[in-house]
Amino acid sequence: MKNLFSNLKGDLFGGITAGIVALPLALAFGVSSGLGPSAGLYGAIFIAFFAALFGGTDTQISGPTAPMTAVSMVVIASIIAANDGDVSKALPTILMVFLLAGLMQIGLGVIGIGKYIRYIPYPVVSGFMTAIGLIILITQILPSIGYYPKEDIEYVNKFKPFVEEVILENILKEEAEEGILVLEDFKETIRRAEKITQADIIKESENLAANEAAGVLGTLKVLPRALKNISWLELALALGTIFIIYGFKRITTAVPSTLVSLVVMTGIALGFGLDYRPIEEIPSGFPIPNLEMFTNFSLGSLTPYVFTALTLALLGAIDSLLTSVVADNMTKTKHKPNKELIGQGIGNSIAAVFGGIPGAGATIRTVVNINSGGKTKLSGMIAGIMLLIILLGLGPIASKIPAAVLAGILITVGIGVMDYKGLKAIPVLPRDTKIGPFKVSSEVIIMLVVLFLSTFWNLVYAVGIGLVIASLMFMKKIGDLTAERSDVKSLKKEKAWTDEKNFPEELKEEVFIKHIKGPLFFGSTSDFQALTKQIPKTASTVIMRLDRMQYMDQSGLYAMEDMIQDLKSNGTHVQVLFVGLLRQPRYMMERIDIIPDFIPEDHIFDSFDDCIVWVKQNVEDTH
Repeated sequence: MKNLFSNLKGDLFGGITAGIVALPLALAFGVSSGLGPSAGLYGAIFIAFFAALFGGTDTQISGPTAPMTAVSMVVIASIIAANDGDVSKALPTILMVFLLAGLMQIGLGVIGIGKYIRYIPYPVVSGFMTAIGLIILITQILPSIGYYPKEDIEYVNKFKPFVEEVILENILKEEAEEGILVLEDFKETIRRAEKITQADIIKESENLAANEAAGVLGTLKVLPRALKNISWLELALALGTIFIIYGFKRITTAVPSTLVSLVVMTGIALGFGLDYRPIEEIPSGFPIPNLEMFTNFSLGSLTPYVFTALTLALLGAIDSLLTSVVADNMTKTKHKPNKELIGQGIGNSIAAVFGGIPGAGATIRTVVNINSGGKTKLSGMIAGIMLLIILLGLGPIASKIPAAVLAGILITVGIGVMDYKGLKAIPVLPRDTKIGPFKVSSEVIIMLVVLFLSTFWNLVYAVGIGLVIASLMFMKKIGDLTAERSDVKSLKKEKAWTDEKNFPEELKEEVFIKHIKGPLFFGSTSDFQALTKQIPKTASTVIMRLDRMQYMDQSGLYAMEDMIQDLKSNGTHVQVLFVGLLRQPRYMMERIDIIPDFIPEDHIFDSFDDCIVWVKQNVEDTH
């Protein structure tokens, strides 16, 4: 505890400043997610406090971030849609997915996965971050111009016939489950249908309208209609917010421009008595646990989202550890990646129980904390406490913030989160792959695939597909390089190694020497398997130079076994000798008895000189 309070003044100022910076973003991310501003604020409070307390980066400030909110938005929208548009019905499943993601993060930290996060290819991260920016930008167009599909009566009425059809189908299904013969008893169907009020139909139609206009594609579908119904007041509030955010930065960066824009634009809206649309009301008082997520929990409703929860966990891990690296560079310290994942997982798990959206280490807030004097875990904990004090003291005032102001803040977040470094590199990256007649850069292809699939289809699957493509392309490159360096050539054609120059001239027809320069793995086995077809018919002995084959995987192991079997079964009874066999490949070959069944111990030599002695004694000059 002594260490925790070693920098009290700096941590106090750093934490308070970071908490104030986090406020407008927490509210905006909460609204953007679909669960409302309070969910963003609760997430910011609990993640900031507990991720700092249990995490492995002393100066990290955590809370809802753009990438985590973008994925959460997709999760929330799909679960709400699966529950007929009823948020209260969907909430237990949503929070359980978030809790599962937090528990998975703890698991990732416990099994030590933190150190492997750095192996995710840059093009995948770049495409994903740019997609996050585009998603936020596009989905904030409607609130920034004051268009809400649920409130467009003409648009909602289009869904009434479909809603009536769905209601009738549900009645017929209920009757079938109860064993009622529908064709013989239409009276029962009519009786049940009469219980459905016009208000029920309108409510369902509004939910369908909102679902239809959700996400990037939904926004683009209704955009022409939205532009005809612009609220110029809401647009002015959003543009004013954007103008202040970018303009105030030119005056000073000592005070966060997002907070300035929030206070100024809300003050203008209230001071002039404007007829604007406020955000949803933020509940006053201390957050209370949402016990319905446990009492109304159903395993069947959660199982379709297990992979999504894992994606949230991994994304939060990447987001947090990248911020940890930034913090390390600024403070000249070294974070503990696995401990950081455990801390983030605990923070996200507790936030989920209290109804908060998930988050991660936030770069801007962490930088603000460090620059303001924060040095220990206490700064992150103070940031969480600061937000709790704002919630308890200013909750009713915060509920008066215009929705368009938060939309404006999010638009600037979307612009800022895009990876311009990756986009600028597109024209200059080497074109190392051919698609038809065109030469293209494999890294650009990966980035664009992730970018477009994330933006217009599914964030979760896009990252998975990007990783698969990146892995396949990497394996192909390594396989090509290995094959290029390990061409199958006879001793006469292949450049001899230094210790092969004194090989007996008269035995060069009888002995074929094969150099394997690099790992034998699934990316290089196809070239290796061609070996038996290229061995000269005059050869009765094959020497495998394995000094530089450091690694062999299962594919390489079976390729080696097939090659030796082919040589021994084609009628020529070719003898195979190993030279310089290293420990890992030897262990693999001993597991399936290639050694000693196919290659006895007296055919394995530590040096090429020892092998030559054996060759001179056992190989006859027949050609």
